[in-house]
Amino acid sequence: MSEPTPPTRPAGKPTRLRRRMWSNRARYVSWPFVYGLLLPIVRVLELVGVWPRLISRSFTRMTAKPPPFQPGAHDVFVCSYYKTGTNWTMQIAVQIAHRGRAEFDHIHDLVPWYEIPADNSFAVSLEDESVWRNAPTGLHVIKTHLPFEELPYTPEARYLWIVRDPKDVFVSSYHFTRSSMLGPLMPTLSSWLDLYLSPDTFTGSWAKHLHGGWQNRHRANVLFLTYEEMKADLPRAVERIAAFMQVELTPEELGRVIEQSTYDHMKSIGDKFDTAGLSPPWAQPRGAMVRRGQRGSSGELLSPADQRRIDDYWRAELERLGCDFPYDRAFVTVGDDAAVPAMQST
Repeated sequence: MSEPTPPTRPAGKPTRLRRRMWSNRARYVSWPFVYGLLLPIVRVLELVGVWPRLISRSFTRMTAKPPPFQPGAHDVFVCSYYKTGTNWTMQIAVQIAHRGRAEFDHIHDLVPWYEIPADNSFAVSLEDESVWRNAPTGLHVIKTHLPFEELPYTPEARYLWIVRDPKDVFVSSYHFTRSSMLGPLMPTLSSWLDLYLSPDTFTGSWAKHLHGGWQNRHRANVLFLTYEEMKADLPRAVERIAAFMQVELTPEELGRVIEQSTYDHMKSIGDKFDTAGLSPPWAQPRGAMVRRGQRGSSGELLSPADQRRIDDYWRAELERLGCDFPYDRAFVTVGDDAAVPAMQST
């Protein structure tokens, strides 16, 4: 397999990232403000059903105006819904792009986040040429949570589409949002579930995101994978992603990529994936991004009735969209020891 030749682009300035790290003192100082003023207000807003929707709208505003961007042959988008194995897939793709030798203080030193403002100080800029010029393969890995129709699509670029059981998505989103963003201001579990199963859901419709990838999975530049497939056979997932990226790894390089993409390794370097720079002083992002990495374990937080409620809601939404994705086969019977069907060839 031949590797793509990076196209010529206008020179971009190196990105200066200054992720804000709150001290323990700043955290302690924030507590009277949070518990004495914000928390009582939030609880009143939650009682009248306003608070969860305000959170959703704030996130939507932050990501509402992606910068103009024309992807080229060396651009590889990691397209995932919120809490769907995004950092795991980025780690795999970045290590493939660097033949298993990618080094970084933070994953977003090498991976731009397409839909956040260009002047952010959290993720490297799309226009920073050093990111892909320093990769031995000349490949540029880009993160996005946007649905297919909102992405800058070109036949030359590649789109790695990752989906996950929506029950596990919900559980992961609850723990992560509480730890990394809201802390004591987190809505109750029932309020967060009501938001998730509504048109106001936090990061857009899970069904809409899945449907966009599923209906385009037969395109040569789209690879559709489930989180469950990847967990069931990591070496096979790495091989498929490398082939999709048109990178031929030596056995030694393949082994390095696999080893650095294991849960144990990523957990050991969890601070390289945390949200330092985006979290308020009262949140505790350390270790929240790489938490458990399990599949089929939503029962830790959800009752059987709530699990059925999630299945029923998103199954109906997929049907409403005319999506023939085999929901029950992929997500209803999956457990840690279950055989996971391959979705790409369905």
